[in-house]
Amino acid sequence: MSDVEQNGVSMPEQDRSQKDRHGAPEYLARYRKNIAATGADETESPVPDDTDTPLYLRQFRARNPGSAPVDTPLWQRATLAQQQALTEASRNKEISAPPSAARALRNDVYLIRHGETQGYSTDSGLTPQGAWQAHSWGKTLARRIKDGETVVFRHAATARATETAQQIHRGLQDGLIQYEKDITIIEPAVANEFRNFGFVAPDGLKDVTAAFREYSALLEGYERSAARDRPQWVVEMDRFWRTQQGGGDPIAHWLTIPLLHFEPPAMCVRRFWSGINRLSAEFPGARLAIATHSGCIRAFAVSSLGYDPGEPYNTEHVRVKLLAEDDRTTNGRDATVSYRNRVQEVKVPQIDQLPTWKVHDDWAGFVSTATPSAAAAGGGGA
Repeated sequence: MSDVEQNGVSMPEQDRSQKDRHGAPEYLARYRKNIAATGADETESPVPDDTDTPLYLRQFRARNPGSAPVDTPLWQRATLAQQQALTEASRNKEISAPPSAARALRNDVYLIRHGETQGYSTDSGLTPQGAWQAHSWGKTLARRIKDGETVVFRHAATARATETAQQIHRGLQDGLIQYEKDITIIEPAVANEFRNFGFVAPDGLKDVTAAFREYSALLEGYERSAARDRPQWVVEMDRFWRTQQGGGDPIAHWLTIPLLHFEPPAMCVRRFWSGINRLSAEFPGARLAIATHSGCIRAFAVSSLGYDPGEPYNTEHVRVKLLAEDDRTTNGRDATVSYRNRVQEVKVPQIDQLPTWKVHDDWAGFVSTATPSAAAAGGGGA
């Protein structure tokens, strides 16, 4: 038996053979054995090359050839797990009215807070967690929606709201393929009415997070020199951001304390209703999925519910159902606003008839909407 030198030590040939491995690793050997037993071709890709279908769905269909779409409706051939997934979104405590009592919808509106973001000091996008949150929201919507519906995507111009709308859009598309539904989708686009609340800095009106950068650059100079009083806009911004840095609720600060340089909550509510009315006229009958910001969503909920229900979580939404006009409609269009298991009936405001609240306001009152017959019945008194 010959010896070999390894690291200066003489080793028997049989020991050398135990350390050198020329065969395939054990996991690869088992894989090849299984391939040979089934008669499959190892070189063929088990996943169909269809870039329009999500990878997880292609892998599922490759493992289950009989799962591809057929003429039989999905609900008749679905497994128990598929049936549970399809019905999960509708298993809630809501009492459904009988068809004779239900009112037709003009639009179903979702005001959705953006997903988890990388930060608020800059116009940052979503974290991987935030992208997953938004994508999951879209797949959930796919379970709730019916064939033939239209979904319109709109969002604020910030990076976090834009990416949220895009991820919800992708999640909806994946879910539609999985649940085999056919709807019309209007691609995401900016709707300026749903921007974040603004702040008046020396160079004009801007998003509150954009104004933070200017505030942060100036604040250190004032603190170092202490040569003069800070401007009022710096004082207000300082109070707002220090509330957040101290673990407080800056949105509650904005909602409850009059601030001269911040856009008032009431104006955010007005432009949200203005945007809803515009999109409703442009897309009658559609679902409107709008990715926006928590402060304005919260102000909208406070205005409708009459109390502060709290800050919406990432991708949590306020739902607005615009009811179609019928014989029960009186004194303007009706809607319901729901948030955290509370539903409130409201009247859709007519924005063009509201006062502008200037310092010297010359508002002359509401435009009369009474019909001639109603005016005659009232006697026409002064």
